[in-house]
Amino acid sequence: LLRGDLAARRPAPGPLRALLLTQPLRAAMAGPGVEFVVGSEGQYGASLRWVARRTEDVMKHLQSNNIKLLLSSVKQEEEVIYCAELFGLAVVECLSEEEVSLICEITGVSPYAPLGDRFGGEIAAPAVATFCQPLLLGARRYVHVGFASAGAFQPHCLVLCGPVDAVNEQHAAALQGALTMLQQLFKSIDL
Repeated sequence: LLRGDLAARRPAPGPLRALLLTQPLRAAMAGPGVEFVVGSEGQYGASLRWVARRTEDVMKHLQSNNIKLLLSSVKQEEEVIYCAELFGLAVVECLSEEEVSLICEITGVSPYAPLGDRFGGEIAAPAVATFCQPLLLGARRYVHVGFASAGAFQPHCLVLCGPVDAVNEQHAAALQGALTMLQQLFKSIDL
């Protein structure tokens, strides 16, 4: 269960190839430590068109690799969201560092990073999500994503809903304590 909302369309049901992102997909006009100087309005317009073409090329590349879901720790530019909609990709933005780490641990993948202008070739190891759907709990929006595990760990999800956050926290702490006790019990049986 990821905090946030789908920034682009809801994906089709069934297994989804997903990419984990920790940087914007939209190309910057200049790299870090490089000054971008524009001499005219025409140059600025040409630069914007180059960025738009590159963003579209990245989305075409993702689509050709059958990527259907982008999970991003950063807020993506509106242009990326527009292109994602255009090419049929769902986007979940603003994931926390904790959520990114958990996704990496469950799926065994690392965040995807296109290298400058080079983003061609097959995407070697995307994550596989079994489903992705929006979820509204009270006034908060979440995205419920099921991942196929890369190891022995099989992820499960339990959603606790209560009238106020304090009650939810108490139930979560009690459940966590019970799971810890069961984990310790099974460790001692294995010995």
